[in-house]
Amino acid sequence: MRTLTRRRWLAAIPAVGAASLAYPCYLEPRWLEMTRKPLAFFKEQGEAVRLLHLSDFHASVAVSLRYLERALDNALSFRPDVICLTGDFITAGYDADFERYRRVLARLAGDVPAFAVLGNHDGGPWAAARGGDGETGRVASLLESSGIRLLHNKAMLARVRGRYFNLVGLADLWSGQLDPRPFSAAAKDVPTVVMAHNPDSKEEIAAHPWNLMLAGHTHGGQVRIPLAGAAFAPVRDTRFVEGLKPWNGRWIHVTRGVGNLWGVRFRCRPEISLLVLGS
Repeated sequence: MRTLTRRRWLAAIPAVGAASLAYPCYLEPRWLEMTRKPLAFFKEQGEAVRLLHLSDFHASVAVSLRYLERALDNALSFRPDVICLTGDFITAGYDADFERYRRVLARLAGDVPAFAVLGNHDGGPWAAARGGDGETGRVASLLESSGIRLLHNKAMLARVRGRYFNLVGLADLWSGQLDPRPFSAAAKDVPTVVMAHNPDSKEEIAAHPWNLMLAGHTHGGQVRIPLAGAAFAPVRDTRFVEGLKPWNGRWIHVTRGVGNLWGVRFRCRPEISLLVLGS
């Protein structure tokens, strides 16, 4: 009887191992979390602006366009007024079906204005060193042909629900192309939202006027080990790995992102973020 019990226990080991791998490699990477966060952003009374913040799609072998299509359908169920996308639309080196990807992304720009900045995987020296594009042209064209406006070191005045605010989009910090000069073109009497892929960009623009930064890049840590936390987050300032947090009288929102690298997440679900900007 003792031998039989041992045999059963040994036979169960492969099943236990398969189950332990299934969760971080199959279940959690597809288990989207919808988060809604209110923020007092405008000084004057008026209607709240529903801002959908998405990041880090990472179209790749690990993140299919079919999954991204489902994720965007879920995101649009928030019925946003404006959409901001903060980079890493592909994983460097992935040869995506860009025509199909264009149709997927076009869902975002169908009814409301959508804006984007690029991430480190979307082209440039960092991506080229990892088998990706040395230039950002392919992803930039993908976005523009999808109806999404790329703000690459550009500023614009947005009007949503009768509210005015600046949108400043910055190049990725790791690209070496981040240029804060667009702040000089921003309107002085309205609040400013900055779109920057990497939250560490805040140090580069600390001397400029802005109220809210939208960032991604971290994936929330992607794999969060008990007691160790977000040990793998690729940022200097690990205070800003996920969530909405104050910084020097301003706010920084870092979303965990929709996709992932290597097809794994653990204790860090992919995220669709809605910020409700009110008075």
